[in-house]
Amino acid sequence: MPDDIKPTLDAPGQGRLAHADADHPPIPRARVAVILSNLGTPDATDYWSMRRYLGQFLSDRRVIDYSPWLWQPLLQLVILTKRPFSSGKAYAGIWNKERDESPLLTITRSQAEKVAEVMKSRYGDEVIVDFAMRYGNPSTKSVIERVKAQGAERIVFFPLYPQYAGATTATANDEAFRALMQMKWQPYIRTVPAYYDHPKYIEALALSIEETYAKVERRPDILVVSYHGMPKRYLMEGDPYHCQCQKTTRLLRERLGWDQTQIVTTFQSKFGPEDWLQPYTVEHVARLAEEGKKNIAVMAPAFSSDCVETLEEINEEIKESFEHAGGEVFTYIPCLNDAPAHIDMMAAILERELAGWLE
Repeated sequence: MPDDIKPTLDAPGQGRLAHADADHPPIPRARVAVILSNLGTPDATDYWSMRRYLGQFLSDRRVIDYSPWLWQPLLQLVILTKRPFSSGKAYAGIWNKERDESPLLTITRSQAEKVAEVMKSRYGDEVIVDFAMRYGNPSTKSVIERVKAQGAERIVFFPLYPQYAGATTATANDEAFRALMQMKWQPYIRTVPAYYDHPKYIEALALSIEETYAKVERRPDILVVSYHGMPKRYLMEGDPYHCQCQKTTRLLRERLGWDQTQIVTTFQSKFGPEDWLQPYTVEHVARLAEEGKKNIAVMAPAFSSDCVETLEEINEEIKESFEHAGGEVFTYIPCLNDAPAHIDMMAAILERELAGWLE
C-alpha cells in the first residue's frame, strides 16, 4: 500500500497515531476492502422471514417503479399476504439444510473466501475481502461498517451482475452509497462496472458448457441461454441490460464456434401484467419441444450464483414446461458459482480496479 495512506502508529497493533493525544479514538491500520455484493436471501423459509425479505425486495423503487400510492397497498395487503407461502415452499425445496441457509448465501460466502485467498497471495494482509446482500443479511450497511472498523479506508464494491441493470447493479450501488451517507468519515469507494463482455467471463461460461457437454450421452439439440427478465419498458427508457445480454450470447457463440441455430437467448421470471423482454423461457422451451428439439440444455449467465431462480424455477417450472410439451432430455448447466475460472475472472477484474491503490 502506498505510504501516503498508511497511518503512522506508535506501536504495531496499538491503533493510535504517534502524534495523537492519549484520549484520541483508536484508528486501525489503513487497508483496502473488497466487497462482493449479491442480490439477497431470506433468513429462513417461514412466512415472516419470507415476508420481510420480499417486502424489502419488492419495495425497492429500482425493482418496481410504480407509484407507491398504488403499489404499496397492493403489495402489503395482497401480494405479501399470499406470496410468502409459495416463495417459502420454493426456497424450502432448495434450502441448504446442513448450514440452514439458502444456496445463494452458501455460494457467495465461498466465492468471497476463495477471492480472499487470491488477494492474500498477491497483496498479503493489505486487502480485506467480504460479501454483502442488497436484500436480507448480511446487509450492505453492516458489511461496510465492518470493513471500515477493520481499517478499510478504500473500498472496491463489486456487484456480482455481469450485465448492468438498474434493478440489480444500480440498486446495489445505491445501497452502498446510502451507507456512506451516514458515516462521518467515509471510505473512498470504487464500483466495479458490468463485465458482460470480459474475456475471462466469456471463457468461464464456455468452459462450463464444454465440461457439461462432455459428460452427456447425446449432444443437446440447442442451448437455451436464459437471462432474468425485466419489463420491456425499462429497455425503452434506456436500460442497457437487454443489449448486454444479447452481446454476451453472441460472444459466447463465437467463442464456442457455433452457428446461430445452436444457441438462443430467452428471458425468465416474468412478474406482473406488463410486457417483458421476450422470448419468455418457459414458453420458448415448450415451443422447442413441439418443433422436435427433444434434447436441450439451459444455462443462466446473468446469475453469478445458483439460487431459487435457477435451482427451482429452471430445474422445475421451466423443465416441466419442456417435458409437458414432449421434451425428453433437459440438461441444466449450473451457474459459475465458485468454479476456478470464475474466481480467476473476479481476481482479474479486481486487479484492474485496485490499480493505483495497491502495487
